[in-house]
Amino acid sequence: MDGNRRWVSGDLQHPDRDPNRRQLVAQEQEPFGSILSCIDSRVPPELLFDTGLGDLYVMRTGGEAVSPVVTGSVEYGPMTSGTPLIVVLGHQRCGAVKAAYESIRDGKPLPGNLDAIAKALRPAYDQAVREGGADPVETMSRAQVTLTAADLRSNPDLAPLVAKGTLAVVGAYYSLDTGVVEVLSGAP
Repeated sequence: MDGNRRWVSGDLQHPDRDPNRRQLVAQEQEPFGSILSCIDSRVPPELLFDTGLGDLYVMRTGGEAVSPVVTGSVEYGPMTSGTPLIVVLGHQRCGAVKAAYESIRDGKPLPGNLDAIAKALRPAYDQAVREGGADPVETMSRAQVTLTAADLRSNPDLAPLVAKGTLAVVGAYYSLDTGVVEVLSGAP
Protein backbone atom coordinates (compact mmCIF):
# COMPACT_ATOMS: atom_id res chain seq x y z
CA MET A 1 0.00 0.00 0.00
CA ASP A 2 3.00 2.30 0.52
CA GLY A 3 3.89 1.70 -3.11
CA ASN A 4 0.36 2.57 -4.16
CA ARG A 5 0.56 5.85 -2.22
CA ARG A 6 3.75 6.64 -4.14
CA TRP A 7 1.97 5.79 -7.40
CA VAL A 8 -0.91 8.14 -6.58
CA SER A 9 1.37 10.99 -5.51
CA GLY A 10 3.85 10.51 -8.34
CA ASP A 11 6.70 10.12 -5.84
CA LEU A 12 7.84 6.82 -7.35
CA GLN A 13 10.94 5.03 -6.12
CA HIS A 14 11.05 2.39 -8.89
CA PRO A 15 12.67 -0.10 -6.47
CA ASP A 16 14.41 -3.28 -7.55
CA ARG A 17 14.66 -2.34 -11.22
CA ASP A 18 18.34 -2.40 -12.05
CA PRO A 19 20.97 -4.91 -13.25
CA ASN A 20 22.04 -5.66 -9.66
CA ARG A 21 18.49 -6.72 -8.76
CA ARG A 22 18.23 -8.74 -11.95
CA GLN A 23 21.38 -10.64 -11.00
CA LEU A 24 20.18 -11.13 -7.42
CA VAL A 25 16.87 -12.72 -8.45
CA ALA A 26 18.24 -14.63 -11.45
CA GLN A 27 18.86 -17.79 -9.41
CA GLU A 28 15.87 -17.66 -7.05
CA GLN A 29 12.98 -15.49 -6.05
CA GLU A 30 11.12 -14.67 -2.85
CA PRO A 31 8.22 -12.37 -3.80
CA PHE A 32 6.39 -10.79 -0.88
CA GLY A 33 3.03 -10.98 -2.63
CA SER A 34 0.90 -12.66 -5.26
CA ILE A 35 -1.53 -10.52 -7.26
CA LEU A 36 -4.48 -11.89 -9.22
CA SER A 37 -5.52 -9.00 -11.42
CA CYS A 38 -7.38 -8.27 -14.63
CA ILE A 39 -5.76 -8.29 -18.06
CA ASP A 40 -6.66 -4.62 -18.49
CA SER A 41 -3.67 -2.70 -19.86
CA ARG A 42 -4.42 0.20 -17.51
CA VAL A 43 -3.92 -1.93 -14.38
CA PRO A 44 -0.28 -3.14 -14.24
CA PRO A 45 0.23 -4.35 -10.65
CA GLU A 46 4.01 -3.86 -10.63
CA LEU A 47 3.57 -0.19 -11.52
CA LEU A 48 0.57 0.74 -9.39
CA PHE A 49 2.27 -0.75 -6.33
CA ASP A 50 5.67 0.73 -7.32
CA THR A 51 7.47 -2.63 -7.12
CA GLY A 52 10.26 -4.23 -9.07
CA LEU A 53 11.85 -7.48 -10.21
CA GLY A 54 11.21 -10.40 -7.92
CA ASP A 55 8.74 -8.54 -5.70
CA LEU A 56 5.42 -9.99 -6.94
CA TYR A 57 3.95 -13.07 -8.53
CA VAL A 58 1.37 -11.68 -10.97
CA MET A 59 -1.48 -13.60 -12.58
CA ARG A 60 -3.82 -11.74 -14.92
CA THR A 61 -7.13 -12.98 -16.29
CA GLY A 62 -10.19 -11.25 -17.72
CA GLY A 63 -12.22 -10.01 -14.76
CA GLU A 64 -10.03 -12.01 -12.35
CA ALA A 65 -11.82 -15.15 -13.58
CA VAL A 66 -10.38 -18.27 -12.02
CA SER A 67 -9.96 -21.85 -13.18
CA PRO A 68 -7.92 -24.71 -11.73
CA VAL A 69 -4.79 -23.53 -13.57
CA VAL A 70 -5.20 -19.97 -12.29
CA THR A 71 -5.90 -21.17 -8.76
CA GLY A 72 -2.80 -23.35 -8.92
CA SER A 73 -0.78 -20.35 -10.06
CA VAL A 74 -2.10 -18.29 -7.14
CA GLU A 75 -1.29 -21.13 -4.73
CA TYR A 76 2.28 -21.43 -6.01
CA GLY A 77 3.89 -18.65 -3.96
CA PRO A 78 2.28 -19.37 -0.59
CA MET A 79 2.63 -23.13 -0.93
CA THR A 80 6.20 -23.30 -2.28
CA SER A 81 8.01 -20.32 -0.82
CA GLY A 82 5.81 -18.98 1.96
CA THR A 83 4.65 -15.84 0.15
CA PRO A 84 2.55 -14.19 2.89
CA LEU A 85 0.09 -12.16 0.77
CA ILE A 86 -2.42 -12.72 -2.01
CA VAL A 87 -4.27 -9.73 -3.43
CA VAL A 88 -7.27 -10.15 -5.72
CA LEU A 89 -7.32 -6.84 -7.56
CA GLY A 90 -10.38 -5.68 -9.47
CA HIS A 91 -10.78 -2.30 -11.06
CA GLN A 92 -13.12 0.43 -12.18
CA ARG A 93 -14.75 0.21 -15.63
CA CYS A 94 -13.68 -3.39 -16.26
CA GLY A 95 -14.47 -4.34 -19.86
CA ALA A 96 -14.45 -8.07 -19.13
CA VAL A 97 -16.97 -7.66 -16.32
CA LYS A 98 -19.13 -5.37 -18.47
CA ALA A 99 -19.14 -7.89 -21.33
CA ALA A 100 -19.98 -10.74 -18.94
CA TYR A 101 -22.72 -8.68 -17.27
CA GLU A 102 -24.38 -7.86 -20.58
CA SER A 103 -24.00 -11.42 -21.87
CA ILE A 104 -25.65 -12.94 -18.80
CA ARG A 105 -28.32 -10.24 -18.55
CA ASP A 106 -29.26 -10.54 -22.21
CA GLY A 107 -28.86 -14.32 -22.44
CA LYS A 108 -26.43 -13.99 -25.35
CA PRO A 109 -23.24 -16.06 -25.07
CA LEU A 110 -19.96 -14.33 -25.83
CA PRO A 111 -17.98 -15.65 -28.80
CA GLY A 112 -15.29 -18.29 -28.49
CA ASN A 113 -13.65 -18.82 -25.14
CA LEU A 114 -14.79 -15.40 -23.93
CA ASP A 115 -17.96 -17.14 -22.78
CA ALA A 116 -15.85 -19.05 -20.22
CA ILE A 117 -15.15 -15.70 -18.55
CA ALA A 118 -18.87 -14.89 -18.38
CA LYS A 119 -19.60 -18.31 -16.89
CA ALA A 120 -16.84 -17.85 -14.29
CA LEU A 121 -18.27 -14.45 -13.34
CA ARG A 122 -21.86 -15.70 -12.94
CA PRO A 123 -21.74 -15.74 -9.10
CA ALA A 124 -20.65 -12.08 -9.11
CA TYR A 125 -23.47 -11.25 -11.53
CA ASP A 126 -26.00 -12.97 -9.25
CA GLN A 127 -24.69 -11.05 -6.23
CA ALA A 128 -24.79 -7.75 -8.13
CA VAL A 129 -28.41 -8.36 -9.14
CA ARG A 130 -29.31 -9.07 -5.50
CA GLU A 131 -27.46 -5.96 -4.24
CA GLY A 132 -28.69 -3.57 -6.92
CA GLY A 133 -27.08 -0.17 -7.01
CA ALA A 134 -26.66 2.71 -9.40
CA ASP A 135 -24.03 0.98 -11.55
CA PRO A 136 -24.56 -2.79 -11.72
CA VAL A 137 -21.27 -3.39 -13.58
CA GLU A 138 -19.26 -1.71 -10.81
CA THR A 139 -21.26 -3.67 -8.23
CA MET A 140 -20.42 -6.86 -10.14
CA SER A 141 -16.73 -5.92 -10.35
CA ARG A 142 -16.54 -5.45 -6.60
CA ALA A 143 -18.52 -8.64 -5.99
CA GLN A 144 -16.10 -10.59 -8.19
CA VAL A 145 -13.19 -9.40 -6.07
CA THR A 146 -14.76 -10.23 -2.72
CA LEU A 147 -16.11 -13.61 -3.88
CA THR A 148 -12.77 -14.65 -5.40
CA ALA A 149 -10.83 -13.56 -2.31
CA ALA A 150 -13.28 -15.45 -0.06
CA ASP A 151 -12.96 -18.56 -2.24
CA LEU A 152 -9.17 -18.41 -2.02
CA ARG A 153 -9.29 -17.89 1.76
CA SER A 154 -11.42 -21.04 2.10
CA ASN A 155 -9.43 -23.05 -0.46
CA PRO A 156 -8.44 -26.38 1.18
CA ASP A 157 -4.75 -25.76 0.55
CA LEU A 158 -4.65 -22.07 1.50
CA ALA A 159 -7.14 -22.05 4.40
CA PRO A 160 -4.67 -23.67 6.85
CA LEU A 161 -2.12 -20.94 6.06
CA VAL A 162 -4.77 -18.26 6.58
CA ALA A 163 -5.82 -19.90 9.88
CA LYS A 164 -2.18 -19.96 11.08
CA GLY A 165 -1.80 -16.28 10.21
CA THR A 166 1.02 -16.91 7.73
CA LEU A 167 -1.10 -15.86 4.74
CA ALA A 168 -3.47 -12.97 4.14
CA VAL A 169 -5.86 -13.01 1.19
CA VAL A 170 -7.03 -9.49 0.44
CA GLY A 171 -9.65 -8.25 -1.98
CA ALA A 172 -8.87 -4.81 -3.41
CA TYR A 173 -10.24 -2.42 -6.01
CA TYR A 174 -8.29 -0.01 -8.22
CA SER A 175 -9.67 3.35 -9.30
CA LEU A 176 -8.66 4.23 -12.84
CA ASP A 177 -9.56 7.85 -12.09
CA THR A 178 -7.44 8.37 -8.97
CA GLY A 179 -4.91 5.52 -9.00
CA VAL A 180 -5.93 4.56 -5.46
CA VAL A 181 -6.21 0.92 -4.41
CA GLU A 182 -9.01 0.41 -1.89
CA VAL A 183 -9.01 -2.69 0.32
CA LEU A 184 -12.43 -4.35 0.20
CA SER A 185 -11.92 -7.48 2.31
CA GLY A 186 -9.42 -9.60 4.18
CA ALA A 187 -7.10 -6.89 5.50
CA PRO A 188 -4.69 -8.53 7.98
